[in-house]
Amino acid sequence: MKKIVIIPAYNEEKRIAEIINNIKSIDKDLKIAVIDDGSSDNTALNAISAGAVVIKLPFNIGYGSALQTGYKYALENGFDIVVQMDGDGQHDPKYIPEMINTLIKNNVDVLIGSRFKVKTSYKTTFARRIGIILFSKIVSLIIKKRVTDATSGYQVIRATVLPFLVSESFPIDYPDADLLIMLNYEGFKIEEFPMKMHSDPKSKSMHKGFLKNIYYIFKMLMSIFLLVISIKFFKSYSKQQIIDR
Repeated sequence: MKKIVIIPAYNEEKRIAEIINNIKSIDKDLKIAVIDDGSSDNTALNAISAGAVVIKLPFNIGYGSALQTGYKYALENGFDIVVQMDGDGQHDPKYIPEMINTLIKNNVDVLIGSRFKVKTSYKTTFARRIGIILFSKIVSLIIKKRVTDATSGYQVIRATVLPFLVSESFPIDYPDADLLIMLNYEGFKIEEFPMKMHSDPKSKSMHKGFLKNIYYIFKMLMSIFLLVISIKFFKSYSKQQIIDR
């Protein structure tokens, strides 16, 4: 099976080489693609020096767009399994082999690395922790399945999911809780994998900033609300069409 790790990164010159080297030490056969989201530092150069393929975006277009760029690269190059990780050092590559094995063994489409499926010492900002708890509860309620970490960016994905992830349906701004609801609605099997993650680095990265976190919570609530309304409308419309026939 062809396997690839995609890493969206923005100004991560201090960490990216170490992350790549750690991945290579776990599984030398893993292809690694870093999507440099318009960094102003040496993220791209350091990633190339460490042996990764680098897709350099011309300017900062955001986490979701960078992720989708990675999905498109994986789809176009015929990869069977995609591992996505953040470039800020929170995600430990040591879990990759077991996550891939679990995905295959359990016949899962999307396997999410969860910080909260088991008790850990993980720490984050108050606003982000509230967002994680809130959206995990909302997603669990909507898909009728317990989800403990709806905003985790550490995932393993089957190639069969990629056509959906590169489509216009993909929530480009913040592909987190709303994306899980969409994937569940599309019939993909989602499970969580318990793990420990390193606490949020103090320096600035793709996810940092108090106002950005508050905006994220507001935007995600609106996105989920509109998504649920549209799904209910579609189901109602489809049912009426069947009755009319």
